[in-house]
Amino acid sequence: MFSIIVAKSINNIIGVNNKMPWNIPSDLKRFKELTMGKKILMGRKTFESLPFVLPGRTHLVLTTKKDFSYNHKDVIIYNDLNKLISEYKNSREEIFVIGGGKIYSELLKYTSKLYITEVLKEYKGDTYFPKVDYSKWIKTYESSIYEENGNKFKFFNYKKI
Repeated sequence: MFSIIVAKSINNIIGVNNKMPWNIPSDLKRFKELTMGKKILMGRKTFESLPFVLPGRTHLVLTTKKDFSYNHKDVIIYNDLNKLISEYKNSREEIFVIGGGKIYSELLKYTSKLYITEVLKEYKGDTYFPKVDYSKWIKTYESSIYEENGNKFKFFNYKKI
């Protein structure tokens, strides 16, 4: 089962120059709590933007670069999206899709849950979260508004109907 976890602005920006345009420690804490002990699926650029291999998680890295490799016990490289989807789409195990924009777009239709941190402000950026038809989802959680480092934000969880 695929679940998407994302932090996005109200105008769907998720990144600029391969970095998140905000610093929200509570979002990073939530990300860690939800993904610990799980498989996390990402594109190569997202993987390369990480400061290190995230402990306690298996990294599934999707890339079109056939020569891309990374020697670590917690990193598995895939060059074929269809193979990856067929391998995991019926799994009972929750696999977290963590970005970037292209990976979110390609996996959204296979996703059962969304874990969204929405930063309540518009940002400029170069990477977007795809438009979601929320009529196909039921909201299972909405937090209060929080504020950290000058950013107001809310947490949302959705489940596909």
